[in-house]
Amino acid sequence: MNNKQSKTNDLLRRALASQIELGISEVIISKKAKKLSESDGQIGSSSVGVSELFPEMSAELLGSAEYDSLDSHNRAICNCLKCPLGQSRTKFVYGVGNPNANVVFVGEGPGRTEDEIGEPFVGQAGKLLDKILAAINFDRTQVYIANIVKCRPPDNRPPMSDEMDACMPYLIEQLRLIKPKLICALGKTAAFGLLKSNASLGNLRGRWHDFKGIEVLVTYHPAALLRNPDWKKGTWEDMKKLRARYDELVN
Repeated sequence: MNNKQSKTNDLLRRALASQIELGISEVIISKKAKKLSESDGQIGSSSVGVSELFPEMSAELLGSAEYDSLDSHNRAICNCLKCPLGQSRTKFVYGVGNPNANVVFVGEGPGRTEDEIGEPFVGQAGKLLDKILAAINFDRTQVYIANIVKCRPPDNRPPMSDEMDACMPYLIEQLRLIKPKLICALGKTAAFGLLKSNASLGNLRGRWHDFKGIEVLVTYHPAALLRNPDWKKGTWEDMKKLRARYDELVN
């Protein structure tokens, strides 16, 4: 590649990065850049789809490319700065568990301990989740555990809508790779992220929902059970429902 081509590529890359950040799905190229690129034999129009131009860059910035494994996907997105949470995190918390799991548990976002370690549900709520899994004859090697957002919100506040929207393509790609039969949404934030429903947790529990063709069951977040032990009975009913449906589909 000569210097002229290199300068053209740099110009196009800067335009691409800026326009993607603004939410534009096509690269709008100035007349000067268009003239340079045409002379280099690179493009022949002033508007080019992101996937057609620098695909390796679009994968990193958009998180919408398809990957061949969870590991490769994690490596591609683990330095994400698409929302302000990336600036304040200690560690990117991708997910953990069986890459071929039939059940995926989805929580809200990392807490302090998860942020320090880089693994979801490893604090007190995680210990309770392990007990819940054991009660229905599961453990972490059999299921997959992830969150709506990959970085800890400040002061453990719920993630904001724009933060969830920025991170959601990552979860969708995880689910595409895992191909689970069932999803268990842990808490109202996870339920909203998946179902986009403002219904109360009580109205969402006890029945099956759909997320992109995958059956979804909503239950309480383990952290909520630590604050409200009386909700454990309802959670147990939800988990029995989840296990029964799992047995129907798998066995």
